[in-house]
Amino acid sequence: MTYSDAQPKANEIKEAVLARRMPPWGAVKGFGHFRNDQSLTQEQIELITKWVDGGIRRGNNPRQLPEVPTFTASDLPVVDDRAITVQGPTVVSESILVRGLQPQRVSPGQSIRIVAVLPGGSVEPLVWLHDYQTRYAHPFLFREPVRLPAGTQIQGVPADAVVALLRAGK
Repeated sequence: MTYSDAQPKANEIKEAVLARRMPPWGAVKGFGHFRNDQSLTQEQIELITKWVDGGIRRGNNPRQLPEVPTFTASDLPVVDDRAITVQGPTVVSESILVRGLQPQRVSPGQSIRIVAVLPGGSVEPLVWLHDYQTRYAHPFLFREPVRLPAGTQIQGVPADAVVALLRAGK
């Protein structure tokens, strides 16, 4: 939160940022399009790397400090009774509009790539969870809802994992 907190851990911060473990997002960047993606951009990663490699200089402009983050109830995982639970390969029986996914039961450290194979054979990437950590559980909300027609196959969810498809609309 402060320079005195970060300065002694600068090299660890740089390594965590380069490995994309910090900030925790849990999904592979670029696989799916999410409106709540809080992972760092390449420019932000380069800025942190240059700061560490440049001697971890302290800034002197207090107006440039970022705001302390706050979290609201809308940031918390929400699954309602309209969600569709997926465990193992699943075929969608009716056309649905999906606003995102919420991991319900994924083992810590597990990596799974979830895709929707549409009836025509095209593949829609949904989410690729990488080194998943349950302590950072959150929904993965698509930028735009994804329409999955009847007969769509959801693939990539192992039999020992559970993921909820969050329906959009009513």
